[in-house]
Amino acid sequence: MNEQATASSQEYEERDGIDAAQDHMDQGTLGPLASPRTVLFIFLGIVVAIVGLYLLLPKLVGVSSAFSQIGGATWYWVVVAVGFVIVAFAAYAAVFKSVVGGGANSGIPPGRLNLRASYEITMAGFAGSTFFSAAGAGGLIIIYWALRKAGMEARRAACRMVALLVLLYSFYALALIVFGVLLRTGVLHGSHPAGGTIIPASVAGVAFLLLGLLALVPADVERQLSGFEAGKGRAARIARRVATVPGTVAAGVRTAYERLRERETGTLAVLGGLLYWGGNIGVLWAAFHAYGVEVPFGVVVQAFFVGMAANVIPSPAAGAGPVDAGMIAAFLLFDIPKESVFPAVLTYRLIAFWLPTIPGIIAYFQLRRTVQGWEELDTRGYTSVSKVLEAKAT
Repeated sequence: MNEQATASSQEYEERDGIDAAQDHMDQGTLGPLASPRTVLFIFLGIVVAIVGLYLLLPKLVGVSSAFSQIGGATWYWVVVAVGFVIVAFAAYAAVFKSVVGGGANSGIPPGRLNLRASYEITMAGFAGSTFFSAAGAGGLIIIYWALRKAGMEARRAACRMVALLVLLYSFYALALIVFGVLLRTGVLHGSHPAGGTIIPASVAGVAFLLLGLLALVPADVERQLSGFEAGKGRAARIARRVATVPGTVAAGVRTAYERLRERETGTLAVLGGLLYWGGNIGVLWAAFHAYGVEVPFGVVVQAFFVGMAANVIPSPAAGAGPVDAGMIAAFLLFDIPKESVFPAVLTYRLIAFWLPTIPGIIAYFQLRRTVQGWEELDTRGYTSVSKVLEAKAT
């Protein structure tokens, strides 16, 4: 990555007018999920989904005692699991602050995107991802809205969000490669089916290659493509919007690389990324120990990441189903008995996914108040500047 690529990435972030479709989310004070009644109805839908999944699914697959076994979990391992959750979300907030809000050219007033605001945004985004879990789509909408309200330009906000995803999921892909190869070659102890080791590792390697190629996409690709969709009408508008995607993704990849190179943000981003995924894996590891089940650590890590791939499946029912089923299937692939897998995975999901939804919803309403404060400050600042200009004019 050379200096020209770095400069072009920063220039791309600073260009405005990404799309009317994106700017539509900037309107209004309350933001996505503005009505408390809407949140309440969605929350009730989540409760119904939990009951359907955790009470009916075990009966359908012949392990009806799985849910009842949760009450027999060793309490101190549950406490350890909750501790890992706290570590994971604290690390996520730190990564968000360093990657998204870091740097002198963030466009956000100094001190506005502090650790508290970063916590509110990340936790509210997590709650949003439970409402629509396709790769965190609901959470991304809330995060984008908050960044725009904080003062970040539309294109820069999109690039920074892409950079955050690139950084976090680079650890994801790297773990699939490293642990897949180590298990398959016998360096790490545990079952090593090709479908759970070398195949996911190969897919992750291809993803890394594609990511590197994306970084080579020129920053002015949108301008180069504009000649192909010149014109009026709905088709032309759609083409112009689609043309922003390659440049935004490429600039996001380069932005992630830039954050890693910076001394101030790079170390925090790497440690935060490791602690985020490590905290999640720690919850699952503690969940197995809560039922006295010993699973090789390499298998825990690999099955976790293989199962989490199901998160890309759209699920309006708060993600209930795809990830749970994917993770259970992954451990069954590694020859872990289903009687041990079901209670451990259900406990993991209750602690790592459902439990944080409660502080996430609270953080969302806190974020709304924070955003209102930002808007009041911006309004007072705009009024003060207007008065100064009027005084100079007279």
